[in-house]
Amino acid sequence: MRGARYVGAAEKYPPNPPSPKFDPGTFTKKTLIAVGITAAVAVLLLLVAVSADVLLLVFAGVLLTVLLRSLSDRLAAHTPLSEGWSLAIVILLLTGMLGLGGWLLAPEVARQADQLIQSLPRMVDQLTQRLEQYEWGRRILAQTPQAAEQFARPGGIISRVTGFFSTALGMIANLVIVLFIGLYMAINPSLYKRGVIRLVPKEKRGRAETVLNRVGYILQWWLIGRVIAMIVIGLLTAVGLGLIGIQPAMALGILAGILNFIPYIGPILSIIPPLLIAVGQGLMPTLYVAILYSIIQGFESYLLTPVIERQVVLLPPALTIAVQVLLGILLGIPGIMLASPLTATIMVLVQMLYVEDILGDRGESGA
Repeated sequence: MRGARYVGAAEKYPPNPPSPKFDPGTFTKKTLIAVGITAAVAVLLLLVAVSADVLLLVFAGVLLTVLLRSLSDRLAAHTPLSEGWSLAIVILLLTGMLGLGGWLLAPEVARQADQLIQSLPRMVDQLTQRLEQYEWGRRILAQTPQAAEQFARPGGIISRVTGFFSTALGMIANLVIVLFIGLYMAINPSLYKRGVIRLVPKEKRGRAETVLNRVGYILQWWLIGRVIAMIVIGLLTAVGLGLIGIQPAMALGILAGILNFIPYIGPILSIIPPLLIAVGQGLMPTLYVAILYSIIQGFESYLLTPVIERQVVLLPPALTIAVQVLLGILLGIPGIMLASPLTATIMVLVQMLYVEDILGDRGESGA
């Protein structure tokens, strides 16, 4: 009986299987693979950090390519012209429009811009004098130098702005680089597209092409939305300020349109100069400027932008602002300007390559 119970217990609880033998060669191989992958990732991150400015220029050139090809492809689709001739006509038309606009508006804009530059210091002095009349105003003025010093310290955004866009020569040089990249890629986009796809394994190249097409579509509609918003906001701002009597209205309208290229942060920056000018003219002009900008930005935020964003990836405001601040600290003004399209691109890549392909979630996407 005791033996039977012992056998039953042994059958119920079988002995543990023998542990596999330790193979030093296999262990060394796996360790070397892990170290190699870690080193490759570290080198890649280092290259990205070192060449971030160059990568940003390339991305700006890609945006220009998307703009030129979207216009030329539509022209070729509705005319008997070939793709090459359509692209040439689009480039000539855009160059002509910019040249004509500069010839007609440059003298007046330059005059108003000079007037704005000369008037802003005086307006700041008037604002300072008004604040000094109140206890709370004197407290704000007492803290302003400390805040400015804190903002300009080595880790702040201001100290990072003096990068490759810090001088006029650097700005012109980078603009020329972006133009050349955009033009060359627009002339033969399939060459560069095939080059990127060939970096992917053969069985994944079809998916890679789909992802690239989706990114191009998103960037195209993002650009269309930004250009439309810039034109509308610039015109409404110039007309509204002119009716209120805030001058130079045209220069302030152009400034508002340009800054509107930067979502969320740009509109806030654009209201500062007209508010400084209005403060020097009294309480009512200041109130009118605040109401005007609130109406214009409300129109863009709740009517214009939602209509356009039906075609594109919806960018969460908190995520966009966070990326703008991060790239502003790392790369300065160019990082802030290109943060929004970069966010849209990253969201598409994460949605398609990670959520859909790796996690297998192909439900309703945010792209």
